Amino acid sequence: MSDLERSGNQITMNIPISTDEQGYLGRECPLSECEGYFKILIGTGLKGIEDCYCPYCGHHDDQRNFTTKDQIEYAKSIAFRQVTDSLEKDLKKLEFETKPKGPFGIGISMKVKSGRPYPIHAYKEKQLEKYFECPNCTLKYAVYGVFAFCPDCGQHNSLQILHANMEIIRKMIEMASLSAPDVAEKLIENALEDCISSFDGFGREVCRINNCKAKIPNKTLKISFQSLYGANGNIQQSFGFSLENEIDNEEWKSANISFQKRHLLTHKMGIIDDEYVRRSGDSSAIVGRKIIVTADEVLKLIPTIEKLAESMIYSMESLGEVE
Repeated sequence: MSDLERSGNQITMNIPISTDEQGYLGRECPLSECEGYFKILIGTGLKGIEDCYCPYCGHHDDQRNFTTKDQIEYAKSIAFRQVTDSLEKDLKKLEFETKPKGPFGIGISMKVKSGRPYPIHAYKEKQLEKYFECPNCTLKYAVYGVFAFCPDCGQHNSLQILHANMEIIRKMIEMASLSAPDVAEKLIENALEDCISSFDGFGREVCRINNCKAKIPNKTLKISFQSLYGANGNIQQSFGFSLENEIDNEEWKSANISFQKRHLLTHKMGIIDDEYVRRSGDSSAIVGRKIIVTADEVLKLIPTIEKLAESMIYSMESLGEVE
């Protein structure tokens, strides 16, 4: 329970909040337009930190302001229970009974009747979708969705998620090498699609959290990263730097072919058309034939995407907010 201290007319209480069965403590963004719920694992991350970042909107505030509504209601109910119980004990000490004296005497008494204890607000920390450990400060936290800022140090996890997805894709390629030819072909094609979809999700999220730095805010929210040339043009227009300049010419050409192959697999059942030949520059392509995707091609694309992602993070961090 809580510790109750009295000082004059003031009552001070220290009410501990319990964690869930895994040791995670619920937190809630204090901004009314967000109010995002998340959890942190007590004992991990930065020591003695007094501030907190909302993993959803990035709001930075005093740690104490991230108490959840349920926790506040629980603390209030404990406080009311403590006060009412204490008041009842004090009143009981004032109980008295005066017997009537003489034929016309009047007897007076005061008895305190105990009532039901004030009900305690019950709550349980919620189950969340994803659990992370920040590579920067080692805080373990849980959120809804996937992308998030670290509640301790504020570092965004978009690059961490991209690297994790690339590792899964590498494992898909390993599985393909142990599978029958038709299954292997499908695994490799799926690996290519997942590789580019992961980069698309990463790029969209990085643009979203850096929207305030764009030359035309909110236009960045519509940037797609499923086409390298298209994404590069939009990044240059919105943020003023080029993705193409971050890798060598051969890496860029090879990556563009892979991105165009992914487009065929997604929208054309993998059948080569004139648009693919024009956009990819693939001299070996024959219109009407099915595109071929090799495991080596996907494995070659992964480090290129990781290099593009890392340079994009660095370039975004180097930008100042637009006045």
